[in-house]
Amino acid sequence: MDDIRATPFSAGLQRLRAEALQDGEKVIWQGQPDGVARMMMWRFLWWIGCPWLLLTVAAVRADWIDQAAHPLAMLGVAMVAAPLVMLLQDLQTLYLITDRRALILRTAWGRRTVSQTPFEAMDAVFEILDIGGGAGHLNFASGRSTRSPDTDYTGRYGFRCVRDAPRLRDILEAARAGKLRQPPQEKPAVLTGAAERTA
Repeated sequence: MDDIRATPFSAGLQRLRAEALQDGEKVIWQGQPDGVARMMMWRFLWWIGCPWLLLTVAAVRADWIDQAAHPLAMLGVAMVAAPLVMLLQDLQTLYLITDRRALILRTAWGRRTVSQTPFEAMDAVFEILDIGGGAGHLNFASGRSTRSPDTDYTGRYGFRCVRDAPRLRDILEAARAGKLRQPPQEKPAVLTGAAERTA
């Protein structure tokens, strides 16, 4: 969880990370969302979408529907595809905790975005929402726009669908308190969770 998973999107995430880090800023932890956990959260769409598609195909073959067949089929395909689309987005997302802030980097669908939350803008108490299967949401800010994929319907913002959220909360709290120091580098800076941007 502490390294970028090797996917076709890894190089783009590493480049965006290098651009987003400020001079002298040290990465204390980095990781990606648990895409499988998020996909399983939305698996009910498969329970609806698969029967929907089967019924649509049966209705078309029986000539029960004509002009409505296309939109009904597209709706079924959308329900079946949605969890897979979320998995693809998670593979193009990187979470960072540095000695100055928390960052969410995303290269999904050709759009490169960097969302940052300095320590002073974070809530006093961090919140963990367990979603099952060892994954959870770590919320560290509130009052954010609900349009963000990293915000829930109440405006709570943070790392979504991460493994071992209590450990990440402890890391973030220690980083905010200035208690974490960069450990000696044992791997190339590009891959470790304790890398410093080269000027």
